[in-house]
Amino acid sequence: MTLGNDVSDISENESNPDDHVPASVGGLSGHLFRRIVHIGMMIIPFLYYWKGTNISEFFFDLEPKQFVSIVGFLFLLIEIARLRMGFVVFGQRDYESKQVSAFFWGGFSVCLVLLISPEYGVQNSAFGFPLILSLTLIDPLMGELRRARFPSRNVILIGYFGALSIWLFSHYFLGTPLFIAPFIAGLVVASEWPRLTWIDDNATMLLIPLSFILMLEPFL
Repeated sequence: MTLGNDVSDISENESNPDDHVPASVGGLSGHLFRRIVHIGMMIIPFLYYWKGTNISEFFFDLEPKQFVSIVGFLFLLIEIARLRMGFVVFGQRDYESKQVSAFFWGGFSVCLVLLISPEYGVQNSAFGFPLILSLTLIDPLMGELRRARFPSRNVILIGYFGALSIWLFSHYFLGTPLFIAPFIAGLVVASEWPRLTWIDDNATMLLIPLSFILMLEPFL
């Protein structure tokens, strides 16, 4: 009887490869901080598309894209210095001491989206806005569903309909073309799925859909 209970306990407590808490600096607190920062990045498109001129002019009278470009270079320089020193900060994961961090990939890719997304719709935000919201909301949503051991099919479906709702919202309020919503939502979810060591899904979830949009731009 005792042996049966022990085996059951081992099965229930078996390590979850999608649970990144043990590898996070700060444990659960670090993991939650990372998620909060990730979701908090959703404010970036609001600031850029509606207040970008005011913010950039505050810093040496720059144009919005000049300011974003400088921020992108700062991300790059900081990441190079961090890797050379081999350290991680609160919320990062232990293995990021030896590889390019998710924080860099997310921040740098957001800069690229702001710089090269087609300027279309309300405040020119019809593509950049939903792209960044898809990253900041759908990525942590799918990650936490996996951490909770949801079946892969459910994770995909919830992620897809979550992304689709963002793009439909953008169609009605920002002028994003409606016909691309189902395709981009699927591409966002598919771009989150690969587990690659040389690039993080914070980059793929932005850059792959962005590439698709840029290819479509001549037809819009």
